[in-house]
Amino acid sequence: MSAPTPIDIDSAVTTIIVQRPYKNQIPAYENWLKEIVPLAQQAEGHRGVNIIRPHAASEAYTIVLHFASEASLRTWLESDTRRQMVEKVRPFLNTAETIDIKTGLEYWFTPSQNRKAAPPYKQFLITLSAIFPLSVLVSWFLSPIASALPVLQFPFVKPFITSNIIVALMTFVIMPRYVKLVAKWLYSES
Repeated sequence: MSAPTPIDIDSAVTTIIVQRPYKNQIPAYENWLKEIVPLAQQAEGHRGVNIIRPHAASEAYTIVLHFASEASLRTWLESDTRRQMVEKVRPFLNTAETIDIKTGLEYWFTPSQNRKAAPPYKQFLITLSAIFPLSVLVSWFLSPIASALPVLQFPFVKPFITSNIIVALMTFVIMPRYVKLVAKWLYSES
């Protein structure tokens, strides 16, 4: 297991765990996933999990865990429960798992192993092209609600709620799909 990269203790984190089960152990591995995912979901600070199953030439399973903070993530990663589950799956794996910890924007633009990082100007353009329409639409959507709820008239309340909605949509809905959609251009040399 590779050592996770240290990051700011108070920021939300995404953990990418890559595991490669033997082909003849895939059913046992899938059963193991059904067992560990609910355990991870019970961990303090857990915000979601995605499992990316092998595709094309890849034999890797990618488990993407979202946690509220590095502290809550490390509590899960170092827990006896997870340690026991990793020992249980080890015979099914043909290589040791790798663990990588990412924060916010960094995760959106992490290329697959066979690609170079996207140029910063392309990351800027993709992020801007997603955030600008969201900021217009979310503000427009909240306007009728703001006139009905006086609390939203206080300074910073409506912008705070708007920002939360935009960040949640960007992180969990839009960017994972948008980056895949434009990946050919994003990671191209031109």
